[in-house]
Amino acid sequence: MSQKPPRSDENTPLESPASTTSPTVETTTDEGEGDAMEALHQDLQEMKDKAQAHWDQFVRAQAELDNLRKRAERDLSNAHKYALERFANELLPVKDSLELGLEAARSADADASTREGIELTLRMFGQVLTKFGIEEVNPVGERFDPERHQAMTMQPSDEQPPNTVLAVMQKGYVLNERLLRPAMVVVAKAPD
Repeated sequence: MSQKPPRSDENTPLESPASTTSPTVETTTDEGEGDAMEALHQDLQEMKDKAQAHWDQFVRAQAELDNLRKRAERDLSNAHKYALERFANELLPVKDSLELGLEAARSADADASTREGIELTLRMFGQVLTKFGIEEVNPVGERFDPERHQAMTMQPSDEQPPNTVLAVMQKGYVLNERLLRPAMVVVAKAPD
């Protein structure tokens, strides 16, 4: 008796191991790639956030540096412009005395040569002050300015509108537009 080999169609269909495991591997591979991509996206976002934070710090540091440079330039400029302030303040009473001496010489009919000498000295003094940026504040007839004038008294006036400077008791001075000394003035007020 011979035995026949079993026919292939009689056998139960065999599934290859690869065919049964392939969808699982593909799913696992797809999930693995998806996780890796998600991790990459998260890393990329973190890097972008860090880059933005560093850029913001750089911009702030640059702005602070610019402000510091401008402040240093302004301080240096002011130091040059107002270096003479204290010295000028010491000189102003000398000029006041010269002006008073000239007025006295004019009223007392002093010697013409003495009067001319005082006038010349006073003129030269004024030129030197102007050369170094010191300007006189002599506001007769101007509107009272509390930023540059100091009111010593008020007088009723029919000729001038209220708050007009009628007389200057002592001249004021500015150094490069900065007030050195306010002008002491008499201010008009409306008649009673």
